Amino acid sequence: MASMMLDDKDYVILRMLRRNARTPYSVIARELGISEVAVRKRILKLLERGVIKRFTIEYEDPGEIRAVVLVKTLPGVKVPEVSQKLVSIDGVEWVYEVTGEYDILVALAARSVSDINKYIDSIRAIEGVASTNTMIVLRYWTPA
Repeated sequence: MASMMLDDKDYVILRMLRRNARTPYSVIARELGISEVAVRKRILKLLERGVIKRFTIEYEDPGEIRAVVLVKTLPGVKVPEVSQKLVSIDGVEWVYEVTGEYDILVALAARSVSDINKYIDSIRAIEGVASTNTMIVLRYWTPA
């Protein structure tokens, strides 16, 4: 993320868009007490600076299998290089570099456990991956 000082209005915009990326600018403007044009300019600036990466949707498919994979890298391996390779694997929803015993946390979504296994095999095949620990998601909730 490019360095950019965010103010309280920016954080309100981000919170509202995170809850619903289709929130009309007029609703955001009313919440902030500023004009719709000012909201549009702020969002454009957040996009240009890379603070907002993309607009997307959340969905729930009862037939979908989700998993979280913890990835440990080999000593001396640059974690960002492994992370960049992980994002190109089918089924990967997001990748976080984290602290602790593992270096990377990966969220997967697939149509079957067999597909999850294929994605995990792809993760393990990346040069520099030492080990993985996979957890199948049983239930999840998102904030309203």
